[in-house]
Order: sequence, then structure tokens, then C-alpha cells
Amino acid sequence: MLKVILLPHREERIFKGGVWIYNNEISSFEGTIENGAVVRVESSRGEFLCYGFLNLDSKIMIRILSTKEDEPIDRTFFQKRIHQAILHRKQLGVCECGRLIFSEADFLPGLVVDAYGDYLVVQITSLGMERIKDEIVKLLVSECHPKGIYERSDMKVRLKEGLSEQKGTLYGEVPQDTIIQENGIDIRVDLYEGQKTGYFLDQKLNRDCLKYYVKDRVVLDCFSHTGGFALHAAKYHAKKVVACDISQKAVEEIRQNAKRNHFDQIEAICTDVFDYLRQEEIADVYDVIILDPPAFTKDKHSVKKAYAGYKEINVQAMKKIRSDGYLITCSCSQHMTLDLFVRMLKESAEDSKRKVQFLQLSGQAPDHPALLSQEEQFYLKFVVLRVL
Repeated sequence: MLKVILLPHREERIFKGGVWIYNNEISSFEGTIENGAVVRVESSRGEFLCYGFLNLDSKIMIRILSTKEDEPIDRTFFQKRIHQAILHRKQLGVCECGRLIFSEADFLPGLVVDAYGDYLVVQITSLGMERIKDEIVKLLVSECHPKGIYERSDMKVRLKEGLSEQKGTLYGEVPQDTIIQENGIDIRVDLYEGQKTGYFLDQKLNRDCLKYYVKDRVVLDCFSHTGGFALHAAKYHAKKVVACDISQKAVEEIRQNAKRNHFDQIEAICTDVFDYLRQEEIADVYDVIILDPPAFTKDKHSVKKAYAGYKEINVQAMKKIRSDGYLITCSCSQHMTLDLFVRMLKESAEDSKRKVQFLQLSGQAPDHPALLSQEEQFYLKFVVLRVL
């Protein structure tokens, strides 16, 4: 096994629970280099630190697998990790529809697995995991017994690993569409082309929180996608729900999902949300406004521009919402930290000249865990405000 030696004093992050080793932290190699293989990492003093996947083409040169020297990285290792991750989801009660494996957070770097009923959708974002993909599929079949497994490794982040984008069936047969049930609501999921692996599973519990805020109220759901929040608002007896999205395909999906669940109070419109929120005609129309935009920033270099975008929609929502209304506002970008997000909301309240109460804060659902040592894994912010 190739031995990787770190520069002096670079082991501290590993001791604190870090899961990555960067290329500028490595001093030398001892042995035969095989890109994508498992390597042994030692400190500059020769102390064992960890085993991990090597990728010479990535800034993240090593993704840590284990810090136990006596733990072989073999088929049994991956079988045990997969079993532990899925057992946890069984205890959460989300194995029928939810995230079964969440990459580094489940100590399986570069592997995401989502369940949609009888089907699994897999994403692979590390070279090491790509090399053992066939074995991972066999282990998932043995553990979960799905009818089919589909790969959605069609993300640009793979390019940073020296990998091409890929998607297609890995096991069995997988239809393009399937119906899932979320909090008692039937929702169609496009496994081939839908967002992420087909649907935004991480907002499941947050969507269910609408039961506290929407009864007998007029609701605006912005950036609605296929209508997750809008459908929950209807379920919990909103008087009327307007769902907005810039995609005509998404709008048609909202209408079909509303019809599927016999919700006749949902109106879906295709529009640019920024433009819609600027209209004076919507002032004092809505009792509840939901803002769940896509990530306005996917890297630290565009945070300033993203901050302005988040502030724009929040200011307009605060200006337009009826007095004593609820603003439900989200960010799914890891670079828009909680501190930044709260600062933006404070500034939005000041600029809108409204009095605003903070009611609720949460993040991603528990089937999307985060390591305390990895702040970037706390990516989802969900905030409920009362606007007076």
C-alpha cells in the first residue's frame, strides 16, 4: 500500500475530525502510486494517521476512510459502513423515501444513495468510489433488495475529480417516473432528469412544519419546483396557494401533483420570481410567503452576488406580505453560512421597514446528517419569521 507522508504539523485537522487532506499538505510518497487506490497516511514523524482514497487530479488529494490502523479497507469494511448507514435510516423510518447514505457524513466519501420506493438512485463524486462502483452496487442490492438502481452522477463537481458526468441504470430496471409519498402526499419524481437525484428530500420535515402556519391563509410558494411546499400548504388547509417557478415543465408538474392529490386550491404560474415579487399588485395579498430558491452560490467567490440575490427576494417578500404574516425563507448553499444568512435577514427587515419576529430555525432532515467537524455539511437553512 502506498504511504503518504504529510508536511509537519498538518495532522491536527485529522485529530479534530477532518475528512479531507489537501494537495498542499503532502510532503512525499513512499511506494507505487496508483490513482484512486486506498493509501496509508502518516505524519512527518512516521505516526499512522488514517487510510483514504487517493486522487492526484483533485485539490482534495485524500478522502479519509478510517483512522483505525487495524481496520482493513476491504469488501467487509464497505459492507459494514453501508449496513450501519442504512440501519440508522431504518431507525428514522425513512428507508422507503429518503437519503440512505450521505457521503463523508456517513464515512463513505463520494457516495450518495437515495431511496424512492422500490428504486435507489446513486451519485458518485470521488475517484476512489468510482473505481469500486460495481462492488458498491452489489452491496446495495444485498442490503436493500431494490427493483433497480439508477446512477445520477451528472454533476459538474465530478470534473474536479477528473471524472466525466455519467447517468444510467446500474442494476435491474428503473422507470423514468415513480410516485413517492411524503408526509401523506403523493408526488411524482423524475429519476432520470429531476433535480439532485430526482427530488429535494432534505426539506421533508420543514415542509411538514407548514401545518403550524398556513390554515385558512393565502400562501405564495416561490421557486416551487414540483410543488413540495405548495402541496403541503394545501394539505394543511390553506385557503389558496399560488406556486411560482420559472420553469414551465415544473409548473406542469405542480399542476399534475395537485390534481393527483385532489388539491383544488393550488394555482401554478410560470414566472420569474424576482419580477413577481417586485409587483406592487401583490402587496397585502399573501398571509404566508415561502422562499426556497436554488443555491445562488456554489463557490466562495460568488458569495457577495448571492448575498444580494437573497436580500432582494427577502426585502420584497417582507414589503409585500400582509401584516402578521409568516415569511418562510431558506438557503441551500453551504457558502451562505448561517451567520451570513441571519445578517442578510436583519438587513432585509431594516430595508423593508417592517418589524420582524424570529420564530423557528432548522436545517436538513436527519437522514442528511452533518459531522460537527465539517461546517460545510450544515448547508440547509430554514427560517420562519413573523412580519408585523
